[in-house]
Amino acid sequence: MDGGMRGKMKTKTKKIGVDGDGEEEEDEDEDRMYSRFTNRRKAAITAMLCLSSFLGPMSTTAVLPAVPDVAKELGTTGTVINLSNGLLLLSCAFSPCIWSPLSEMYGKRISYLACNAFFLACSLGTALAPNLPAYFVFRLMTGLAGTGFLLLGASTIGDLYKPVERGTAMGWFLSGTVIGPGFGPVIGGVITQFSTWRVYFWLQSGLSGLSLVLMLLWLPETAHHLTKDDSDEQTSSRFPVLRRLNPLQPLLLILRHPNILATGIASSALIWHMYALLTPIRYTLNPRFNLDTPLSGALFFLAPGCGNLVGTFVGGRWADIVVRKWIKKRNGVRVPHDRLRSCLPTLAFVMPACALVYGWTVETAKGGYPVPVLAMFAQGVGSLVCFGSLNTYCVDVMQTRSSQAVGGNYIFRYSFGAAASMSALPIIEAIGVGWLSTISAGFMMLSGGLVALTIHCGDNMMTWRLGRAKEVEVDDGIREKRGCGVASVVRDKVG
Repeated sequence: MDGGMRGKMKTKTKKIGVDGDGEEEEDEDEDRMYSRFTNRRKAAITAMLCLSSFLGPMSTTAVLPAVPDVAKELGTTGTVINLSNGLLLLSCAFSPCIWSPLSEMYGKRISYLACNAFFLACSLGTALAPNLPAYFVFRLMTGLAGTGFLLLGASTIGDLYKPVERGTAMGWFLSGTVIGPGFGPVIGGVITQFSTWRVYFWLQSGLSGLSLVLMLLWLPETAHHLTKDDSDEQTSSRFPVLRRLNPLQPLLLILRHPNILATGIASSALIWHMYALLTPIRYTLNPRFNLDTPLSGALFFLAPGCGNLVGTFVGGRWADIVVRKWIKKRNGVRVPHDRLRSCLPTLAFVMPACALVYGWTVETAKGGYPVPVLAMFAQGVGSLVCFGSLNTYCVDVMQTRSSQAVGGNYIFRYSFGAAASMSALPIIEAIGVGWLSTISAGFMMLSGGLVALTIHCGDNMMTWRLGRAKEVEVDDGIREKRGCGVASVVRDKVG
């Protein structure tokens, strides 16, 4: 390995806390990196990100109360419209293949503006769709933009906040991503009750337009790596440009890193359960409680939506508290895997228990209104507690490639969301909502085991990947091991 590369590696694996000089220099570097914007500016940027993150997920569920009405107007069946929603989620899964490489090359601001403009055009197309094929096409295209907001926002949060502050900010950002699916059907149900389903897509277009204007005026470029030197290096050689634009990079990254793959599977279990819970509500709870209007059924979506809102105030802060607690236990050493401890009990035990309570009380018609409502509320809180930790962990361990890490996570996540959306009703018709909830509970418990494995063996997972790599690039999350564990292994590899 040449001297230039050796020097680069030495800089990125610098020890912190070994001697006073090393610690002071690293602290100064971190302060410069994360103090480019005032706290007020960071809060304003995060608020803009929350608005955009609300749009895509809301679009996936807002139409659910109106499925019979959409089917009637377009001359088809509810099953076909639910299929379009499943395909929308599938296109959401592969959206990171577009926006992740673009953000790596051109930065977050340009990518955000392009994503927002594309989402606006697709929303307008859906509102004006004259027939079923046009409706399908514009819904699929909407999915290609919807997830872009999520991965770009998560990596932008990583650009703005220090790791020990990141969980709280990520919790606020993710509030839009999980509140959207909860409150979207309520909004859709109210609109469908008093108007037509097309009005919802006009509302979605208006919100998208507002987000576009706000970002055009006030969203700065936040990426750390977009300097003149980086730009010159990228354009001086053809291969790095082609490599950065490779649409498969997010998928390849998650498949090559076992710890990121484990969090992707955990996120997939949560999304599977979310859409298995939300998609069939009008077909399970309406008959269960003899409800006969879109609005009455849509009100049940308030329970998980309100749970998500509560989780916004709890999840991120709890994750940061856990991180600080373990830093203190380790005498000032921050290990990225410790963040996952904040969501493990919820993922492995609380969420499966709530899923079983919900499914079997609905299946057996026991408990009246309070039981399913409380179970859905608890699952809403738990979802945000888990998603905050899982998303922030991806940013922590892959700071320099955060959009790829989060993008790979979303590929897995929305692939399972699409599967749940398309298969929930057939599964319920075949074996009942109780057994569907049992499948979801088992999936979440299994993913909890993978997260526990990552907590205790995360270093080995990362060194396994580094040991197989021909050329090692150390990310900030690994560097922050502060001279021990992974960083020491890397130094041996490249020395």
